[in-house]
Amino acid sequence: MRLHARKVIILGLLVLASTVGAQSLLIPMDLEQANHLKAYGVAFWVLEQGVNVEWLLNYRGGSFLIPATSALERVCRLRGVTCQTVSAGDVASAYNTIEANNMERVLLEKAPKVAVYVPPNFQPWDDAVTLALEYAEIPYEKVFDEEVLAGKLSQYDWLHLHHEDFTGQYGKFYALYRGAKWYLEQQALYEEIAHKLGYKTVQDEKKAVARTIADYVNQGGFLFAMCSACDSYDIALAAQGVDICAAPFDGTSVDPDAQRKLDYDKAFAFQNFTLISDPLIYEFSDIDTTPRTGTSPRGDLLDYFTLFEFSAKYDPVPTMLTQDHTSVVKGFMGQTTAFKKSLIKKTIIIMGEVEGADEVKYLHGDFGKGTFTFYGGHDPEDYRHEIGDPPTQLELYPNSPGYRLILNNILFPAAKKKEQKT
Repeated sequence: MRLHARKVIILGLLVLASTVGAQSLLIPMDLEQANHLKAYGVAFWVLEQGVNVEWLLNYRGGSFLIPATSALERVCRLRGVTCQTVSAGDVASAYNTIEANNMERVLLEKAPKVAVYVPPNFQPWDDAVTLALEYAEIPYEKVFDEEVLAGKLSQYDWLHLHHEDFTGQYGKFYALYRGAKWYLEQQALYEEIAHKLGYKTVQDEKKAVARTIADYVNQGGFLFAMCSACDSYDIALAAQGVDICAAPFDGTSVDPDAQRKLDYDKAFAFQNFTLISDPLIYEFSDIDTTPRTGTSPRGDLLDYFTLFEFSAKYDPVPTMLTQDHTSVVKGFMGQTTAFKKSLIKKTIIIMGEVEGADEVKYLHGDFGKGTFTFYGGHDPEDYRHEIGDPPTQLELYPNSPGYRLILNNILFPAAKKKEQKT
């Protein structure tokens, strides 16, 4: 017994000595990083290998600290990601800096399984999140209405909503594109899916999808949405059982009492909004702040939004979601560019807004056991994205602050849950 205990002690000391003397790899996320977007993919790759990653919130732009291996260094080199080998003493010094400042260490433990909600005819360049995933080399699977209504969302940790219309109004493209080949094909496809699934109208089917996604979040899922998927989704939840589509979309008139029948309690983020049911107006409601002129009132060159600085130790979740190498991010437009602050529920965490304006770009909230994040705009590096525009080449924007916010959300589900200090 004593000999066995002595061996255990000696083995323990050897392990401790090897740990103390071990080197780590720091992936800086400040201005020294050559490729911020690929760095997220490297962190994801490490998690896939069953190795934990430390996310150093607010430390050098939200850097990653990982046990050093030759394989990891090779992956960084091949992907053009800046990394630095650091000693145990360097790590201890970094920990001291983190402890003394508005910084925090968050352990990432498991690579989340990612799903992107997209239609069957989807092209990757149609959606900024898919562009980010493919460029960062983060694996994902595609799901659409059939998979959602069949209960398959339980297989995934994180779900992104493509810039979809959950109200059944085909994106409100009727005014400009109702005779276009792609519009007619989309309408036919959506009607075919709805009828196949047993629904009379696309409106009814999309609202059922919205409810099922809400159930997924309520059970602990992580939801991320951009552009029109944000407001059209909340509208669909609030308008359950209410006809809000004009005749060109479903063959029946809008319920004349639709506005009064909205149940804002069912919506995730927005309240007291007013529907815009006119099929000739390219808006779902007054949630969106997009000017009808298609230009920012500040002018394109001055269109920026500011990220909030949160307490890393007391509010690690919004701190994770706002990690960036700048606190001021270039704006970008979309069908839903940003959200009116006055229509956002008081329980919602506002993470990015236009200073001095009733305009929120980036928000986060809880729903049941899960969370959701809404991000206004279509593509962070395509300021005024229009139908037919060429795809964004992220090779030209490896340090995009706007795209970093997307990738923060993808790593967020991997974080080890901590007790809230507030």
